[in-house]
Amino acid sequence: MSDIVVAKRYADALFQLGLEKSTLDQFVEDFRVVRDVFADNMELNSFLSHPKVNGEQKEKLITESFSGLHTDVVNTVKLLVQRHRTSLIPSIVDAFIQNVNDAKGIEVATVYSVRELTDDEKASLSASFAKRIGKTSLEFENVVDPSLVGGIKIRVGNTIYDGSISGRLRRIEREITAANI
Repeated sequence: MSDIVVAKRYADALFQLGLEKSTLDQFVEDFRVVRDVFADNMELNSFLSHPKVNGEQKEKLITESFSGLHTDVVNTVKLLVQRHRTSLIPSIVDAFIQNVNDAKGIEVATVYSVRELTDDEKASLSASFAKRIGKTSLEFENVVDPSLVGGIKIRVGNTIYDGSISGRLRRIEREITAANI
């Protein structure tokens, strides 16, 4: 079975558990911490996958390292360690967060702008663009890109909405080139 399918199954099970216990928001926060730890720490991954380290030592490390997190989150990490699936943790967390966002009508996007957007601009953009794509809200990362000259460019999944001046100039250039042929 492919890693993507396995990660999706774990994510679906965690989503159902979070729904039953009404702890989805807590799970999202805690799993983001876990994802960051496993994505950034190769020594941890090496330790947890090392065959000479016994299961009790691994479990103790997980329990102590993630002591402030929800018990179900810690138990999930322990289960993944026991099943030698620690490499899937970032994928599982991403799939889980996607499930939660889908359930809440939230879309994640990247907004490219010439300068950092203010909080008011972010709120306004989120509200207006969420309606356009049929979601209740839009969460996004703001990336500063001076090559846009002005305006913004929004990437939602595989779709790019280009309202930048440089994008308009490229479209005009293509139209002129096509007309001269």
